[in-house]
Amino acid sequence: MKTLKKIYLIFISVTLSMIITACNQGQETAGKYLSEGPSHVEMRMIDGKYRLFVNGEEFYVKGAGCEFGPCYLIAAHGGNSFRTWRTDNGRRSGMEVLDEAREHGLMVMMGLDVERERHGFDYNDEKAVAAQLERFRKEVMELKDHPALLGWGIGNELNLHYTNLKVWDAVNDIAKMIKEVDGHHVTTTMLAGIGPEEVEYISANCPDLDFLSIQMYGEIVNLQQYIDNAGYDGPYLVTEWGATGHWEMPETSWGRPIEQTSTEKAEAVKYRYKNVILEDDTNCMGSYVFLWGQKQERTPSWYGLFTEKGEKTEAINVMEYLWTGQWPDYTAPRMLDIYILDEGGRFDNIQLDKDTGYKVIIEVDHPDKTKLSVRAEIMPEPKELSDGGDFEPRPESIEGLVISANTSEVNFKTPAEEGEYRILVYVSDQDNNAGTANIPFLVK
Repeated sequence: MKTLKKIYLIFISVTLSMIITACNQGQETAGKYLSEGPSHVEMRMIDGKYRLFVNGEEFYVKGAGCEFGPCYLIAAHGGNSFRTWRTDNGRRSGMEVLDEAREHGLMVMMGLDVERERHGFDYNDEKAVAAQLERFRKEVMELKDHPALLGWGIGNELNLHYTNLKVWDAVNDIAKMIKEVDGHHVTTTMLAGIGPEEVEYISANCPDLDFLSIQMYGEIVNLQQYIDNAGYDGPYLVTEWGATGHWEMPETSWGRPIEQTSTEKAEAVKYRYKNVILEDDTNCMGSYVFLWGQKQERTPSWYGLFTEKGEKTEAINVMEYLWTGQWPDYTAPRMLDIYILDEGGRFDNIQLDKDTGYKVIIEVDHPDKTKLSVRAEIMPEPKELSDGGDFEPRPESIEGLVISANTSEVNFKTPAEEGEYRILVYVSDQDNNAGTANIPFLVK
């Protein structure tokens, strides 16, 4: 019995030692840059212009929104920052995100995922609001001393479909708490557009917010007019912008939005950066293009600067040029147009017979088309539609409908069942670049 007891004690001792070692290794892995101490970030006005400063050096934000994408690659293309929507996205902790950013010389605008009224949160419920504040206190305390932290984005588009102005009181309480426990970083909140009601209330009731952040898509071309109409004359970041929103594009007669080609998106991104974001050299302190990664929202290709396979689209080439002044050596195939032979293009409300063969014509521009490969897929339109960027399930592609594909045409067969569908075409090269285009059609 004594021998068994001794063996049991040895087993317990070894197990505890292994657990402690594993915990220590985890601590060494996550937060390995904490010993450097926090970067000091502040906002200043220099020569009549608002700017952020990091450790005394001017920091104009050249960034992208990134959560599940290859955030570290932003640095390789000339960017200096990315923003998140929450401290823990379920795949990586906030500390791991900050560590990766530090390794690549990037700064992070860390999101705090404030509850939304449109999701059912009641800002008249004082206990729930207080509990939320304490949750964020823990998140801030954990990450505030990391050198890659740029600032805190308190909530995302809390003004979307809302009625209770008390949400801004809660936002300011969070900002005030941050000022008390973290004296090194700026605070902001991300607005869907910008309007006079929230500007008036925030200006009067949120003294602990350093500046506002604005999110607009196609309408960003009128950003200055929106700001003027809202009565805001302070500093700001543009924290989401990029492709024209699906709600801003023309629809088919059956109500499905028509997506731009990847080339059309890239041209819009270039125009909007040069003529809107850079145009305001006084109040705009930089921007975060959307989205450095990929997501399903109406289609799998609408907003991501990458395809689902991780290929870079032309918009990334454009951002590299805008951030660095130099074009990359190898650029994505340019998707000039797409249409169904004898039936029409994206804007023609195409209706096709079921279980019948058709041909998609694609017009591609690339220095060497012999190095290009083409793939296509057909999927039903999504039945569950997200709102405000919430999660949207990706429809399953229908197998066996694409017959052949090359750099000039795609032969396909329509589904055997009536319904709303879309054919998506991808043209990729050997350097992990791709062009995208798609056509919605109705099978009757």
